[in-house]
Amino acid sequence: MLTDKQTSQLSSLKKSVAPYEKYDRKKSILQLINTLGPLVLLWYASYLSLSVSYWLTLVFAIATSGFVIRTFIICHDCTHGSFFKSRKANDIIGTITGIVALVPYRQWKLSHSIHHASSGNLDKRGIGDIWIMTVDEYAAASNWKRLYYRIYRNPLVIFGLGPIVIFLIQYRFNIKGARRKERMNTYLINVSLVVIYGSLILAIGWQAFLLVQVPIIFVSGCLGIWLFYVQHQFEDTFFEKEEEWSYVSAAVEGSSYYKLPKILQWITGNIGFHHVHHLSPKVPNYNLELAHNATPPLHQATTITIASSLKAINFRLWDEENKEFISFREIKSRLRNPKLPSKTLKSS
Repeated sequence: MLTDKQTSQLSSLKKSVAPYEKYDRKKSILQLINTLGPLVLLWYASYLSLSVSYWLTLVFAIATSGFVIRTFIICHDCTHGSFFKSRKANDIIGTITGIVALVPYRQWKLSHSIHHASSGNLDKRGIGDIWIMTVDEYAAASNWKRLYYRIYRNPLVIFGLGPIVIFLIQYRFNIKGARRKERMNTYLINVSLVVIYGSLILAIGWQAFLLVQVPIIFVSGCLGIWLFYVQHQFEDTFFEKEEEWSYVSAAVEGSSYYKLPKILQWITGNIGFHHVHHLSPKVPNYNLELAHNATPPLHQATTITIASSLKAINFRLWDEENKEFISFREIKSRLRNPKLPSKTLKSS
């Protein structure tokens, strides 16, 4: 439960960013044009370049993957109802952009709303987030569970197999207990992908299609997972049990400000201002920077750069006692050293 001080702080911050929660139809339409237009042209350029050099194709494919991420950001805004005023418009555009990004719009909308409501809450993990265990949980786990977790947290698995497993396999199925609208939306997106991909294969051949589309899916998926990963798993982030958890702390302290070069900031739809987004999901992506600049308390959010964010690759477990991430090497030393202070680690 929030204290009076936390409630007052949340109310004050919400009031500060409220002017930026309004969508701008012209900006939204322009963003659709300057995202989907270049994406189509770059994809076609990728195909044409096959007759020149596959290295050139990869260059175009990487550029195309950037616009796939930007397309996903539009889909993401639609799930929050912040891209257009009309719910129907958000659902339609969200579904279309979801097809491009290989994301089941309604399914992701539900899991992402849960993520926002529980981010940083150690008692409410498991839906819409990346699996992370605490030191105590790892110490108490069986050897098989530890092995499974170590494999899961391996960068080659998260960022290598992750794009394939999540976008090509996991997202093609409905979750257990999904409601009818959610199931039908997933079916619609899957059928649309079969039609679009099938048409492209008939037009250019399956080999050319795979040579172009596979690197686009892999690179965009890898970078998308990285963005989601690093914006919550960084030094001095916020994780607490239910009784100590608060929405505003999770937003400002548990979400990073990923300071990217301007071109990458534009490509990623300002999602680097993740602390602003978590504080107020109704702020459209094109207003996130404005809201950040106009709200001094938000400047306290942890700022990370591309260089500093690379440290997150070694983050494996959350140490509740010291409020920090540790590596598998560190936990191995603790488990073998009975003189370390953690009672749980001693007993394990």
